[in-house]
Amino acid sequence: MGLIQAAVGALGGTLADQWKDFYTVPGDLAPTAALFSAAARGTNAGRGSNAKGSDGVITNGSRIIVPEGYGLVLMQDGAITGFAAEPGAYEWDSEAQDSQSIFAGDGIVGPLVTTSWERFKFGGRPSAQQRAYFVALKELPNNRFGTQSEIYWDDAYMNAQVGAVTRGTYTLSITDPILFIKAFVPASYLEPGRVFDFTDVENDAASQLFNEVVGSLAPAFSMYTNDPSKGNRITKIQQDSVGFAQSLSAAVEENYKWSTGRGLEIVSVAIVSIEYDESTRALLRNVQRADALSGARGNSNLQASVAAGFESAGENGGPGGLIGMGMAASGAGIGGLQQPVPGVGAQSTAAQPAAPAAQSAAPAAEDPMVMLTKAKQMLDAGLITQADYDAAKAKALGL
Repeated sequence: MGLIQAAVGALGGTLADQWKDFYTVPGDLAPTAALFSAAARGTNAGRGSNAKGSDGVITNGSRIIVPEGYGLVLMQDGAITGFAAEPGAYEWDSEAQDSQSIFAGDGIVGPLVTTSWERFKFGGRPSAQQRAYFVALKELPNNRFGTQSEIYWDDAYMNAQVGAVTRGTYTLSITDPILFIKAFVPASYLEPGRVFDFTDVENDAASQLFNEVVGSLAPAFSMYTNDPSKGNRITKIQQDSVGFAQSLSAAVEENYKWSTGRGLEIVSVAIVSIEYDESTRALLRNVQRADALSGARGNSNLQASVAAGFESAGENGGPGGLIGMGMAASGAGIGGLQQPVPGVGAQSTAAQPAAPAAQSAAPAAEDPMVMLTKAKQMLDAGLITQADYDAAKAKALGL
């Protein structure tokens, strides 16, 4: 009885599989889907009756439509047998007995009798398994990353180790579909109806990629901020999505071989936030302040600060306050200012005679020579008036 049932099933399945099929992308596909099986369209607007074909059989002459941005991967008996990267319509052509069809010019007796006999030996089931898959060739968005605690790296901009909590998103590209399927995609996703999606929280393979990206963030930050071509500035990283993506891609390649071992590549990265720890925030403020006081801008800032100090000292302590202010400025006195006032001959510190060693050893605030020298420099720079200088001179000499 079992043999008769098998024979009946084999003949019925053979007849159903004679119809040519029409395959394309599923209608409810998510935009982040990376790999999925081609969907057979047995009916269209109520027309068509090709709805009883065997799973795993693609009839010769069947049409497969490949849309823009996708590649077509063909498999038979678990092995990849073909790949097409150009969009358009393709026809299935296989030498497998199950694919033979009276509608594909393979004769009438051969496809029916021979295929039925082969299926009879397998209990009525097809003796071969054929699959068609679509793989995304475009960027796949919305791959998120984030750290639960601070990550640390050596930062050339701040010349110290810094730490931060960060989060953002990146786009992925499948650069080698064959390698991606062979080396990374689990076998459970090579079944009809399954969709491999990098953003699926239940996809263990995608979760592994997430962990590897998080593990590569610290070396990626270090690589970016220590690259002289990037200006060694962490402040540029949030505007340079492609530049940081290159650093992150290089980090995951070095640690996990995404490109050479899996056919994957990070294309762009959008950093949503970087939250520095307390010590890094304090260090960043100091470094930014030092930047503001360097070069010509620093000279202007220092002059403004000194002028404000003179005004305050004049209000509170008279000429003596001015002398103390002049000696405290930058540890080198007002002579360090290199921007003379127009019409006034500015003198640098190097132009002034060096104080004797004995005098240098005395406290600067009590040395009349040092006080008068500073006052003279401020007078020459136009920072104090002649009256201020005369008052300071009288105070220094005890007159």
